[in-house]
This record gives sequence, C-alpha cells and structure tokens, in this order.
Amino acid sequence: MGGPARRVLVLGLDGGTFDLLDPLMEAGELPFLRSLASKGVRAPLRSVYPAKTIPAWYSFATGRDPGELGVFGFAEPTEQPGRSHLVRSFRPVEAFWDRLSRLGVSVGVVNFPVLSGYPLHGFVLPGMLSEGATTYPQELRAEVEASIGAGYPGELPAFREADRDAWVAQATEAVRRRARAAAGLAEKHRPGFLFALFRETDRIEHQLWNELERPVSEIPADLREFWRTVDSACGDVDRAFRSGGGPAVTLVISDHGHGPVHSDFLTNRWLHREKLLVFRESPRLDTRNAVARLALVAQRLPGGPRWTRRLADWLRDGRHATLARMIDGGSFEASSQRIDWQRTVAFSYPVPEGIYLNPLNPDLTPERRAEVLRDIRRRLESYPEAKIEVFRPEEIYRGRNLEKAPSLLIRVDGMETEPRMDLAYPDPLIRDRPAYFYGCGTHRMDGIFIGAGDGVAPGTSFGSRSLIDLAPTILETMGVRPPAGLGGRSFASDLCPDA
Repeated sequence: MGGPARRVLVLGLDGGTFDLLDPLMEAGELPFLRSLASKGVRAPLRSVYPAKTIPAWYSFATGRDPGELGVFGFAEPTEQPGRSHLVRSFRPVEAFWDRLSRLGVSVGVVNFPVLSGYPLHGFVLPGMLSEGATTYPQELRAEVEASIGAGYPGELPAFREADRDAWVAQATEAVRRRARAAAGLAEKHRPGFLFALFRETDRIEHQLWNELERPVSEIPADLREFWRTVDSACGDVDRAFRSGGGPAVTLVISDHGHGPVHSDFLTNRWLHREKLLVFRESPRLDTRNAVARLALVAQRLPGGPRWTRRLADWLRDGRHATLARMIDGGSFEASSQRIDWQRTVAFSYPVPEGIYLNPLNPDLTPERRAEVLRDIRRRLESYPEAKIEVFRPEEIYRGRNLEKAPSLLIRVDGMETEPRMDLAYPDPLIRDRPAYFYGCGTHRMDGIFIGAGDGVAPGTSFGSRSLIDLAPTILETMGVRPPAGLGGRSFASDLCPDA
C-alpha cells in the first residue's frame, strides 16, 4: 500500500484517570493535555478484567480480550499448583502494528510490556519486565542511549518510605529520558505509527495516591512537577512525531484507571477459613499470624504508623530475610509447600482476582466441579462484610481460550478493596489497610481516551469506549481494513468522520 491515510501516535499513560488529570488540567498544570482535549475528543476507556497492566495492554495491542489471548495477569499457572511463570507474550496472536508492518507502514513501539524486539518494518524498544531484552534492530538501544546521553530507564525500584523524595525524582527523570528516546526515534525514523508508554504514572499512583487526591494546591511540589514532566513529555513526542509530515492523529490512552484503596481481601485466607484450602499441621503459620496481629495492633497506637513504616523499610532492604518472612512471608508460593493438595478444593494463585479449583484433589470429578463452583460462588456473594461480585470466565470473555483462566473471578467492593493471595494476616478482610502495606492506590475499570488531530471533529460527543475497540479503530483511522475475528468494534467513523 502507499502511505497511510493518517499517521497515528499513541501515548500510553499507565493507570491514567480523569479523576486525577481533570483537576490538574483545570489548574493549568497540564497545558499540552488540556489543549489536546480541547481540540479533539475525550471519553472514559473501559479496561478488561482483571484490569491489570499485562492483560490490558495485550488486549489493546491485539483487539482481543483476555479470554481470546489466554492471558489473565502478570503470571500464568504451570502444571503444578502453587507454581507459575511470567506471561511471555500474546503470541501467536499478532498486534495490529504487525499488520501495518506487513503492509509496508513503518511502525515504532517504545516501552511495551514484556515484549522483546522482533523483525518488523520499524523498531521495537522493549519495556516493563523486559529490561536487557533484545531491541529491534539490535543496535537500537545503543543508538537511543547515545542520542539521549544517558542509559535508557528500566522499571523503578521498590518503593521505600525513607526514599520517597529520591524515588519521585527518579520517576520524573525516567519520564524525561523516555520522552527524549521516543522523540528522537520519531524524528529519525518517521514512523507511520508510533506507540510510546510511560509506566511511571501507574507506579506513582499506587504509592502516593493519598497525596495526589488532595486539592491541586495541596499536592506536594515534586508530584506536581512529575505530572508537568509527563505533560511536557507527551507534547515533545507529539511535536517530534508530527514533524514527519502528513495528516496525523494523536491518541492519549491508559490501560485502566486508578483510585484509592483502603481495604484488602485475602482470598486464600477466606478459602482456608471455609475449609476449602487445607494445610498440613504447621506451627509456623500460627507464628506468622501472631506477628501479623501484633503489627496490626501497633498500627493503631500513637506513633504506630510511623514505626511500622520504618520497620517495613528496614525489612525491604534485603538484609533481614528471616524476619521479613515472619511478618509478610505468608506468600502463597512459600505456603504452597505446606498445603495438603489431596484435600484442598480451591486456591487463589497466580491471578489475585482468581479462584482455581485444585486439579490434584481426587474427589473433584468433572461433575463435582460444577457443584463446588456454585457453592463457592454462593458463599462469596453472601459474604456479609464486603460486596463480592463473582464471575465465570465465559460470562465476561468473548474468547474461549480459557484453559489457563481461573475457575472464578471476583471483584470486591467495586475494586475499592484489593484481592490479595498471601496468607500473612489472620483475617480474610482487612478494612483499615495498614500504612506498612505500602500503596494507597489501586486500579479501576475506567481509564482515559483523548484524541485530536487531522480529521478529528472537536467536541464530538463520545460515550464510554472499550480498550479492545482501539485496534480496529486505529487501523481504520489509518485507512487499513481490520482483520476478521477481532473482538473490538471500530469507532473510527466517530473519531474521524471521513475515515
């Protein structure tokens, strides 16, 4: 084919939410994003469930939901319960930019999660959980680092309260470097399609949501500077992309939204209490519970939050592994060795929102499985202390590639309560989330969509859109027919009426 009808730039703000961006835009902190929204269209962008980085970005890239991809979280189960490995790719399904590449459109992919470089008509600079992975072309990383005069940033380290200011500064610098890399590649290679993701937004929101949800004037200066840097980064990449000439559309999207979290639901602790997850006798479990109870009590005492945060920082520096395991070492992986797999009926691992039936239990015949699932669902939905929604995979996914799917998926208190897989605390529901857990923000279903550029009618009325609608929409916006079988539905004619 000749050149695309329009070139398209997609800027990903991981975890982006209008709940945060709107006040910042109104206060003048985000001039580029505010200008883009005023010149184009905006809408809530519905994520997939679970609304997690890996299944969400993979669904965006392919136009297929997790049930079609067989990807439901960061990790997927192996044949042995209690064991998993990192999701490696959405292959053999292709990304929509692969179709563009085959048609002769130059494409660029910057910082896409868990994706090594591979041959295509363009370039791939790997992102999250793929540090050190091969770029495409192979010399691309050296080219990028020479152009920005610094190392290309990887993932931020684990957050420690004592390092908060330095951690925010590191996140801000990572955004600057990532933007310089993406802008430099756009100017040099002039791709017809470019995707560039800023992951730091999600990390900041997870750890410091309580500071971000304040009135804008009360948000700490370094966090306002971080978001100004994100805004500037988006503007810089946009200008570099448009310098390639020709009609162009810029989309700013997120994989999911974000909001506060105050509670945790420990699914395996609930299953244990319901006698569906059974342990062999072990005094260490009681030791962990006793330590956890003391920590929860200390959290409520005067000065307790400060001291428990300091303790958590001390434990997280890696030099006190034994004590760390006593306090939060009730991970499912560590505990799985003490599970009685002949008697256990169900467990939650490796997707926190999921409940899996135990394939090693000899009593779970196919006929018995259906009855057990109905019973678990009934018990969860009648749990008196939280609102728990329960779904069978086939109820929420279009696809039927469900062999690695949880048997049931749960959503607690509209995602304001976070499911956890560990067993480190004695009760299933922790309503007052302790400060030492770290993290005061978690994901929501509604992310962001902002679109502007050539052919986009400003102020077009948009309802909520789905993340999986973007693949066919981008293809049609560029004048390319989407392949058959995509789960998403194009809204290109609404975005660009002449598409």
